Amino acid sequence: MTKDTSESYSDLLSRLGTIHNDLVEIKPKKDINVISKPLPVNGAAVLMGFPGSGLVGTIALQYMVEQLEFELIGTMTSKFFPPLAMMNKGVINDPVRIYVKNDIAAIVADIPIHPMICYETSRDIIDWLTQFEPKEVLTIAGIITNEPEKRVFGVATTTDALRRIQEYTMVLPIGSISGIASSILTECKARGITAYGLLGETVNAPDPRSAAATIEVLKKMYNLGLEVQPLIDQAVEIEQSMGKIAEEVQQSAEQSPKKDLPMYG
Repeated sequence: MTKDTSESYSDLLSRLGTIHNDLVEIKPKKDINVISKPLPVNGAAVLMGFPGSGLVGTIALQYMVEQLEFELIGTMTSKFFPPLAMMNKGVINDPVRIYVKNDIAAIVADIPIHPMICYETSRDIIDWLTQFEPKEVLTIAGIITNEPEKRVFGVATTTDALRRIQEYTMVLPIGSISGIASSILTECKARGITAYGLLGETVNAPDPRSAAATIEVLKKMYNLGLEVQPLIDQAVEIEQSMGKIAEEVQQSAEQSPKKDLPMYG
């Protein structure tokens, strides 16, 4: 007697994913866990800042959410993130935080994302964002030039999108972007999500002055009532504080076993 295998075959297809034109999409296991209230649906701008050159994105967005009193709505965790938690006046800070105010959301991180997991991190973040149908994604990073001007360079996923920032940034004619910012932009382009990258000119040290320059661009793009002079006034204090964070991340990585997936070192 022939065994009926239709149910088991159906279960197999379900486990593998969906079929598009005879191609089977394997649904990967999530590497990033998001614990958050929902974002505004259909029309939110999502801004992201992860540590990188000059810590430009982290400094800029953390300043923005504090000054404009964004609501903290969630966090992200992963077994691949370094075992590090910062604290402020005895209270633990989530290493990756999600904020929202009106139609702007911000994802701000204190921890770096190792190149080996940039793809997985960007994939899972964009997977989570897609359900809310964001209007656009913007990521802030630094670009090392060792020049004093603190210019802001701009990139976008399409020619049409580039027009939105041409007036406010210097468009990079040719070159490459690395790190989590590049992975986020690439993932958005692959999925047809409008995305922008702001690259603040910086040195290889915490750079609140470069962060202030990128905030000036955000003010014009999103009509933000945000003054940057206090950020510049606090530059020395911020440089010392963010430098300590970078040093502790480095020390944590050096003490971790290297056989699995080191975050640094």
